[in-house]
Amino acid sequence: MSGKERIKVSMEEVKVKGGHLVDKVKEIVEEGNARRVSIRKDGRTLLEFPLTLGVGGATAAIFFTPVLAAVGALAALVTDVDVVIERVHETVVPVEEVEEKAESEAE
Repeated sequence: MSGKERIKVSMEEVKVKGGHLVDKVKEIVEEGNARRVSIRKDGRTLLEFPLTLGVGGATAAIFFTPVLAAVGALAALVTDVDVVIERVHETVVPVEEVEEKAESEAE
């Protein structure tokens, strides 16, 4: 990636019951397009872990077994949590397009 490109990143926040926490995290890991996952309760981060891009499916299950064990232990202690997912979109937006769009919106 050259210095003139940006990768589009979005944040998604999902409310999850403690009993469904492990299943939701497994689902996010298997999708393979998340860069980071944070588990928060009342605005405090309880657990945060990075994910490797492009690792999904069975491979992800093997690599993230310790993380899923920690999530399971956490799920036993909490009732409702917010799962914050940082996703990276595969499209790369050149900086020039971003600048042109900002200028046209400013007018």
